[in-house]
Amino acid sequence: MADVQKEVVDSKVDSKPSSESENYPEKTASPASDEELKEDEEIEHLNYPDPWKFEKFFLGGYSQGRMLKFKKPKTMYKAINLFAGIAIMFYGYDQGVMSQVNLNPHYQELMGIAPIEGNSRNVAALGGIVAVYYGGTLIGALIAGSLADRMGRIKAVVFGALWALLGAVLQASAYNITWMCCARVIAGVGVGAIDCVIPVWSAEVSSHSARGAFLAIEFFMNIGGLALAYWIEFFAYLDPNHEMAWRTPLALQIVFIVIIGFGINFFPESPRWLMKMGREEEARNVLKATREADVEYELKGIKKVVKYELETSGANHYAAMLFPKDKYSRQLRWRVVLAVWLQIMQELVGIGVITVYAVDLFQDAGFGLTLSKLLAGFNNISYMFSVIFAVITLDRYGRRATMVWGAVAMAFELLIAGILDKYAQIKGPSQRSFGAGVATLTFLYTATFGATWLTTPWLYPTEIFPLNVRAKGGAWSVVGWSIGNGIITMITPFLFQAISYGTLLLLFGLNIFCIPFVILIYPETAGRSLEQMDTFFEHGGSWNVFKASHSIRDKGIDDWRWTKKMKAEEHEELEKGRRMSTAVRSPEEDEKDAKMSWTKRPLYTFRRKGSNAGIM
Repeated sequence: MADVQKEVVDSKVDSKPSSESENYPEKTASPASDEELKEDEEIEHLNYPDPWKFEKFFLGGYSQGRMLKFKKPKTMYKAINLFAGIAIMFYGYDQGVMSQVNLNPHYQELMGIAPIEGNSRNVAALGGIVAVYYGGTLIGALIAGSLADRMGRIKAVVFGALWALLGAVLQASAYNITWMCCARVIAGVGVGAIDCVIPVWSAEVSSHSARGAFLAIEFFMNIGGLALAYWIEFFAYLDPNHEMAWRTPLALQIVFIVIIGFGINFFPESPRWLMKMGREEEARNVLKATREADVEYELKGIKKVVKYELETSGANHYAAMLFPKDKYSRQLRWRVVLAVWLQIMQELVGIGVITVYAVDLFQDAGFGLTLSKLLAGFNNISYMFSVIFAVITLDRYGRRATMVWGAVAMAFELLIAGILDKYAQIKGPSQRSFGAGVATLTFLYTATFGATWLTTPWLYPTEIFPLNVRAKGGAWSVVGWSIGNGIITMITPFLFQAISYGTLLLLFGLNIFCIPFVILIYPETAGRSLEQMDTFFEHGGSWNVFKASHSIRDKGIDDWRWTKKMKAEEHEELEKGRRMSTAVRSPEEDEKDAKMSWTKRPLYTFRRKGSNAGIM
């Protein structure tokens, strides 16, 4: 979601008077090598593709004259981030809007799914209405990932907004279950398209110098949208007119959609896409509007990326990424699997169960309907503020450690909550105490997820996919998210009715299930550039990150321990040509290990191996 900002250092050349030229020869920059001259000539004479012939049939698009103008690039940067935040907020709102709609008696009767309790057909229908939405997001992401490369990021966002607008209107006016399901799929197509393109667009247009802070703001607004949808529905439900209580929140999606679909046309297009289409002067103007430093160096870097993208255009297709025919495509498939499976695991750890069906969970724990709704609402607010801690966990401890210890903590919380929930469902003097314990642990679980697992699956794809397939990489990430959400939201109503408190114990097991995958197959991306990530996938040769690290070490590459975060001092050592201090065990460590008494050795060994695995 954030690009690595390049810094340009200008060197000044002191000029001497001509009379002193013999004693003080003029300093000149060293001439460029033949390879550099050849590369510069190649990037100046690229064969750019023709505009897509169907582009004119799609609404919206970038216009230099229409683009917002600010005196300072920093103001444009803030405007871009704010707009991206609103788009991500809409995604959160749309995801959470069904949480109380499902509980509305008028809605249940109109959809023909009442009563829910004890009726397997109605339970399946309830979960199905929620789940079909994610089939739409999957389709929308795949379409938008392709359209964003063909006709630009802005037109792709407008395309998504139009589908989302149609879906919102149809949802708010639905009168039967078939109507609602079709509306949910259409809305999902729009949201999937927006959710796929907006992170890529914001990363390419703005220059993020504080990636962690931007990420926290983005997801703070995302969960803020979810909380906003919930509280709007809560207060709407107080209206005796129960029909308007569920139609109004669905109709309010239109406000977000109009802002996104109309507003995006006043922002700059991705300079990388403009350059790929041969619109160099427009790309230069966008960079000048969004960068404070000299833009020529970055423009040259974009040209090199575009050159590489045009050379590897055969791999920039979904089919080539899934069914590779060469080494480069196989590396892309590796990255696709990592991105998709990480999103699926994000849902397997249980957050969809807690956020969408929180009211049912609290009711099972012995609370009344109104109090259950209030607890679910405050849980969303707690969830929103917990995202701020992601800045600390991601940047300080790395991606692997954040996910591993997050899963460990969530597993423990779900285990205890499941045990307490069993006794909270037994009427008696202790029922309220057990219920309070369930509520407390639910709050802790949600906050833990917000601080650890919420952001990583969205950040990770932007760090492992090359720039030339970034839009389609984002699409694959949304595909994984859609699959995970669709499965979880479909089966959760069955789980609550069939095994009740056992649902939390099942989620405990799924958290434990996910931990080995994170440890064994996910390389650490924290502190590493995109070029370093390319090194891993090119030379690793194994899905096992430990074996891949050893393979990279055997090839003489200094940065080989891909289980650990790379620190700033280690970057300095690499730049100076020295082997990283973390790459081998020092004699002092071996001596300390040998002298360690047997009573302390197990703990010491555990900590050492945990450190080597990047989780301690």
